[in-house]
Amino acid sequence: MAKSAGHAGGHYPSRLRVALTPVRDAWFRIATKAYGPGTRTRPWTWIGDERIAIGSVPTPESLQVLAREGVTHVVNCRAGLQTRFSQDLSAERAVFGDRNVAVAPMWDHGRHQSPEKWARAAEIAAGWLEDNPNARVLIHCQRGRRRSLFVAYAVLRLRGRSPEVAARDLLEHRHEARLVPIYRKAVEDWLATGVKPIHQADLDAVR
Repeated sequence: MAKSAGHAGGHYPSRLRVALTPVRDAWFRIATKAYGPGTRTRPWTWIGDERIAIGSVPTPESLQVLAREGVTHVVNCRAGLQTRFSQDLSAERAVFGDRNVAVAPMWDHGRHQSPEKWARAAEIAAGWLEDNPNARVLIHCQRGRRRSLFVAYAVLRLRGRSPEVAARDLLEHRHEARLVPIYRKAVEDWLATGVKPIHQADLDAVR
């Protein structure tokens, strides 16, 4: 049974120190303290046996624990301005590798979310899980409450879970989160067009 929640701690990953310049390294530490995950939500939560974790923005310390808990891939759901400020996306690529990090750059504005922002990331994540039985995917936003749950819902729907089961499993495990109705509708409208997951072979073919 997958672990239900993560706890930040440990040492800063040495490979991240090498990959980031000293200035970016220092800024990542400062930025995630000033504009970080907060304390009202858990750092991350594993969704049953789905090999998906929903979480808040990683910090230098929590990246070490995420890797130790077996996270192999990341979907970052924060807006571009947020990731540029915090440098979390650069840090994730340094730790997990460019090909193992997908982006769904969105603001949590509570209105319709265009598939152009998140659909490819959801397809890629579903493909990772389908192609690799050892893949364990972290899907995160700022606090792990709305955007990340929304994208995780899309991934579970792509993997054949019914709307009811996908919503139930996500909210039972990440009880501090919320599946925003208009976000959920965006997923169902998009799925109605007949989309399929993107597999790693498809990605490699266009690199």
